[in-house]
Amino acid sequence: MTNIPVGHNGTAALEVAIASAREAGALARRRFYTAKEVALKGPRDMVTDVDLAAERLIRHSLGMAFPELGVEGEEMGSAGAGELRWIVDPIDGTRNYAAGIPHFCICIGLARGNDVLVGVTYDPMRDELFSAAKGLGAFLNGRPISASRKATVRECILSFDISSVHPKAQQAFALVGRLWPGMQSVRIMGSAALGLAYAACGRVDLYFHHALSPWDIASGLLLVREAGGQVVDRVTGKPAGLSPRGLLASSPSLLEEFMRLTREEEWYREE
Repeated sequence: MTNIPVGHNGTAALEVAIASAREAGALARRRFYTAKEVALKGPRDMVTDVDLAAERLIRHSLGMAFPELGVEGEEMGSAGAGELRWIVDPIDGTRNYAAGIPHFCICIGLARGNDVLVGVTYDPMRDELFSAAKGLGAFLNGRPISASRKATVRECILSFDISSVHPKAQQAFALVGRLWPGMQSVRIMGSAALGLAYAACGRVDLYFHHALSPWDIASGLLLVREAGGQVVDRVTGKPAGLSPRGLLASSPSLLEEFMRLTREEEWYREE
């Protein structure tokens, strides 16, 4: 079991992360049906005024309890130094959020180097809180969760996301197309963090993505592993870190079979 840090107010890091995620989630839920200011960070990469307000709230809450720790956030960059740092995505699934699709979440992780110690993924529209602390298991609203127990890929719901325009996105479609109908169904839902959380609780049996940042996956890496699953790097097939070249997440046996069936696909090649 990993020693989880305790804040200046005596509250454990996991509880601080949960409270911060719920606070930001309440803001995102209040603003969901209102007009939003939307800007583009890239050709297909958007940010709303709610993303920015939510990250400010989270940074303030985390800073009150752990003023000495650094923070790495999607919208406001990195602040502070040291090996132990918070990793924050104020709204994962911003395109869904801006379009009025209620499938998005708030993500907070605490990492020591490449090792995630605490992970929280909060879906405020469903009031579903996925949480994990290293060595202590993974939970959904306080109840233990586990990765898929399906025996074969043929029985599975596969899920993936395509993010921005990228050659690997087209290759992901090709991979699934060549595997079809060798699975039950496919889902593309628009939030990598919820994709990993759903893999952790067995709602989807396997999740994969070709291009992710630390804030997209910090909480999800821990959730899947604490739920008995594995997360591997797309290129090497080894355990994924916080900056993978794409990843796959599922139970160990399903990952092995899926990669055996698909490993020759172009999607696995290094760019």
